[in-house]
Amino acid sequence: MWNNDEERAESFLDEESEGLCSLSATQRLYASAACLLSGLVLMFLSFVVFAIPIKFALLFTFGNVLAVGSTAFLMGPEQQLQMMFDSVRIYATAVYIGFVVLALICALLIHSKILTLLAVICEICALVWYCLSYIPFARRIVSDLMVRFCDTEL
Repeated sequence: MWNNDEERAESFLDEESEGLCSLSATQRLYASAACLLSGLVLMFLSFVVFAIPIKFALLFTFGNVLAVGSTAFLMGPEQQLQMMFDSVRIYATAVYIGFVVLALICALLIHSKILTLLAVICEICALVWYCLSYIPFARRIVSDLMVRFCDTEL
């Protein structure tokens, strides 16, 4: 059982990506790490300008998208999109993308600080729910905890 998992992990990075750009496994790891690090830096910097909600939303949202997109370097954009729009996580993906777009609209077009902050808070919640979709039974456990502690169900 463990041997099969190890082989699958090794073949995951050894496979040549098909498409416009073919990078080696090492290059993909570096690109993924750079994208993730850039995203985390932008998210960290967003808290420096927290008092200015529009700048906060822009930095946080772009950092968020960079961090989530960093895995596309490891598995390729096509497989990333297939996994994002898999039947298990299609709704979580749609809600996450919707709140990313809403946060940008509130920040760039509407210029409403309150709506921008609400959209970013919803974006964070949607990202957590989206990330939980990759962990077996995690969303069910969180939903059960919500029922137990808040007397509500997600």
